[in-house]
Amino acid sequence: MAWQRCSLALMGFGFVIERFSLFLTVLRREPESPGHHVFSLLIGVVLILLGAAVALASSLAFRRFVRELPQHDVPMGPSGSLGFAINLIVAAIGTLLAGYLLVTAF
Repeated sequence: MAWQRCSLALMGFGFVIERFSLFLTVLRREPESPGHHVFSLLIGVVLILLGAAVALASSLAFRRFVRELPQHDVPMGPSGSLGFAINLIVAAIGTLLAGYLLVTAF
């Protein structure tokens, strides 16, 4: 769970950084400077992709941890595979968000 929160925080922070230059441009009421937008875009996309990588890595580590548990300690039901699936979905959404931001920026 801690790694899920960490990956979501990284992706959220990356999105905020990427959109913050747009917010500053609106506040200044000036034409957008491409140099500033590219810098915040790259930093934001890197953080989003880092969050997606953390989600994927933590999902794989969790799967490996559960496989190493003795059979009587493995939780019954979908709870074990639900966390794995949620992390994979979060990683996919983060990757898609980073791609969307890169495609729409230029």
